[in-house]
Amino acid sequence: MTSVAPEAPIPSTIARWVEGARPRTLPAAVVPVVVGTLAIRPQSISTVRALLAGIVALALQIGTNYANDYSDGILGTDEVRVGPIRLVGQKLASPAAVRAAAFLCFGIAAVCGLALCAFSTWWLLLPGAIAVVAGWFYTGGPAPYGYLGLGEVFVFLFFGLMATVGSAYVQHRSAPALAWLAAIPVGLLATALLEANNLRDIDGDVIAHKRTLAVRLGRRRAGWLYVGSTLGAALGVVACAFLRPLCAIALLGLLVAATPLRLARSDATGRALLPMLKATGRTQLAVGALLALALAFG
Repeated sequence: MTSVAPEAPIPSTIARWVEGARPRTLPAAVVPVVVGTLAIRPQSISTVRALLAGIVALALQIGTNYANDYSDGILGTDEVRVGPIRLVGQKLASPAAVRAAAFLCFGIAAVCGLALCAFSTWWLLLPGAIAVVAGWFYTGGPAPYGYLGLGEVFVFLFFGLMATVGSAYVQHRSAPALAWLAAIPVGLLATALLEANNLRDIDGDVIAHKRTLAVRLGRRRAGWLYVGSTLGAALGVVACAFLRPLCAIALLGLLVAATPLRLARSDATGRALLPMLKATGRTQLAVGALLALALAFG
C-alpha cells in the first residue's frame, strides 16, 4: 500500500497540527475579510467587527481543513497522496482528536459569529450556519459535495462572495458595488487555490474514487481551468478599477502567478505540481494586499 508522502519531516506534535491546518490555504480566509472591510471608506471602519469577521473566517477555514482531514482519513481516500501531511491518513493523530479539533474551530467561529451578529445584524446567522454545514460536508457525510466536482463553486461562493461582501456588510449594513466587484478576483483566486490542490492530486483521487472537478475534466482541461480562474481574477481587478482606478495596481500581484500558470499548462503531474499551491497562495496574498492598499488610499 502506498502511503502519504509529506513535503517535509514533521518534527513535533505542535508542528504536525499546524501543518495539518494547511496554512498555505489560509490566505483564502484572510484576503476577503481585509478587502471587503476596506470596500467601505477606511475612516468609518469598526476594528472590532473587522477582527471578529477575520476570526470567523480563519476558524471556518481551519475547521474545514481538519474536517476534510478527518473525513478523508476515515474513508481511506488519503492513502495515496503527494501533498501536505494528513493527520488521520498518516496516523499522526487519532480520528477522534482531528474531529474534535474541527468542531472546536467551528465552535470558535460560531461564538465569534454570534458576537458579530450582535454588533451588526442577526440576519447573518443563516449564512453563518450554512458556512459551518458546508465546511463539514465538503468531504463529510453520505454525499460529500467535494467528491462531486462542486468544490470550486462553493469556494467561490463562500470565500469570494459571502466573505468579501459579508465583511463589507457588517461595517454599515450595506454592500457597495465595489465589494461585489472585489469579490470576483478574491473568489477566483481562492478557487485557483483549490484547483492547484486538486490538479496535483488527480492521480490519487482517481484511485480513491474522488470525482473532483479536476478528475472529471482531466489533467489538460483542469490546467486550463486554473488559467481561466487566474485570467478571470485579472478581469475582476480591471472591473474594480472602473470604480476605484488605483485598484489597477493589484494586477501587479498576478506576476507572482507566472510559475503556477506555467505548471498548469505543462504536462507535469503529482509531486512536480507541489509548487503550485504555495505560489497560488502567494499570488492571492499579493493581489489581496495591493487591492487592499488601493481601497484604503484610493
